Amino acid sequence: MRLRPGSSSFPWGRLSVGVEHKRNRDTPVALAVGAAHGSGTDVTISATKLFLSHSVLVNATARLTKANQAGLLGFGSAGSGDYSLQLEGSAAYQLSHRAVIGAEYRTKPDNLAIAREDDWWNLFAAYALTRNVTVTAAYVDLGSIATFDKQRGGFLSAQIAF
Repeated sequence: MRLRPGSSSFPWGRLSVGVEHKRNRDTPVALAVGAAHGSGTDVTISATKLFLSHSVLVNATARLTKANQAGLLGFGSAGSGDYSLQLEGSAAYQLSHRAVIGAEYRTKPDNLAIAREDDWWNLFAAYALTRNVTVTAAYVDLGSIATFDKQRGGFLSAQIAF
């Protein structure tokens, strides 16, 4: 038996590699709070696997980044301009043909003395009202962002696709 990416026998599911370049529009502010740069590039590798017999989808991502607060406060710090390895993961369970529940978690670097950076996580539920309309509800906790603590709350979204 020969294993191919994308086949049901391939053990890792789908792999993807990504590059994301970000540029801060307020570079002088980012530099003033201790960032080393006003722009940066993230490199990611992700693995996604669908366990169809169990109705479960899982994803794991490794991200090399210098971003402070996802780039909001620049990239790197005066003390270190090195990349750090951050991990992300998610899992979703399909309750029925139309309903899904799940969770996501993302680690974040903590480069700046002025602004503590917390990991992000959320719990979500999505329901397909029709083939074209989906509603998603979530509880999101982003921790401290740019010195503002307790950035958490509910999220509600409706998507229409044709």
